[in-house]
Amino acid sequence: MSLSAESVVAASNAWAWVPDEAVTVETDEYLLTRFPDYFDHPLEVMRFRPAGPVEEAMTAVLDRAREFGLPVVYWFARLDGPAEVPALLAARGATVDETLDVLAADLTGGAPTLPPPAWDVELRWATDAAAFDDEAALTVAVFGGSLPPEGRSAERAEREGPNVAAGEGGSVIAYAADVPVGMGGVSMAGEVARLWGGGVAETARGHGVYRAVLGARLAYGAAHGAKMALVKGRIETSGPILRQAGFAVYGQEVIYRVPLT
Repeated sequence: MSLSAESVVAASNAWAWVPDEAVTVETDEYLLTRFPDYFDHPLEVMRFRPAGPVEEAMTAVLDRAREFGLPVVYWFARLDGPAEVPALLAARGATVDETLDVLAADLTGGAPTLPPPAWDVELRWATDAAAFDDEAALTVAVFGGSLPPEGRSAERAEREGPNVAAGEGGSVIAYAADVPVGMGGVSMAGEVARLWGGGVAETARGHGVYRAVLGARLAYGAAHGAKMALVKGRIETSGPILRQAGFAVYGQEVIYRVPLT
């Protein structure tokens, strides 16, 4: 697989993760997702590809979003979105919540060898409820939101745990002295390894933990046939580490916080 700009952009635009317990409103023009309350962004516009006038289509999406009764919706301005979106959202009071680099690395020659972490960390793939509990706690600490309801980790272990051995992907967690300090996920989509949810506890940053988790996911992807590693990284934190690891930036996605009241 050649890492042309077109192939990376196409792979990025094809990527939209929706959990089983979410409620979706999907048409040919947009995907609106109501996540469970414990997610950091409970309501998201994940795709917007209007066939007609952009402002009219945006009004329809926001009107539908208001039916969920939430004060804000988070709008993902993806690489294939209309150029008018940022200005139209700003006119409606939207502010930038986050900017993500869309980065990709060529895995046709295998995974790169990354420098080892400064800390002595153990990497474990999540296959049981205890590991998913650790991932959930780290996710809240790094990204916000709240802990999922009791029993959610056991459900994930039953549903997602077997995916690791099956070559479909999973979550890897870094432990230092048996304390969870970092995590990240990988999902296989044909010859693309989608890297997601990478983060490190604040007290463990600067010691190579993210890099160790990244290396494990790249090795997994290459071992299971990936020719491209794709990730959407925060420009202030993970972006620089990813570029040092051989990733190149192919564009940016901006997440807007749009008031609905």
